[in-house]
Amino acid sequence: MDKKVSEWLKQADYDFDTAKYMLSGGRYFYAVFMAHLSIEKALKGLYQYKLKETPPKTHNLLYLLNKLDVNPEKNMGKFIARLNEANIATRYPEDMDVLSRNYTEEITKRIVSQTEETLRWIKGMF
Repeated sequence: MDKKVSEWLKQADYDFDTAKYMLSGGRYFYAVFMAHLSIEKALKGLYQYKLKETPPKTHNLLYLLNKLDVNPEKNMGKFIARLNEANIATRYPEDMDVLSRNYTEEITKRIVSQTEETLRWIKGMF
């Protein structure tokens, strides 16, 4: 596998491990942020792999899926869309109390679990 592709995947795994670590420490919206980042980097690795070019500097997961011309099944697609929306709220929080209510332990556990499933799906395309 190309070195650049491998690096994207290595970082995706690292960021996913960080999401799990943030979850275990009760830093829920940071766990969500890192979950998004891990999916973003895995998709950028797939972009580099499939299209043989440097991926664009974007955080938009739906844009990357569209450029890759890949379609996840319905539930995964909905999850990716929700995670994509969470990116802005967790990247630039306006109100930490609101984020704390939106990303409880239970919700964040579900997001981390769905992130793991999505990472497996992406890696299955290599």
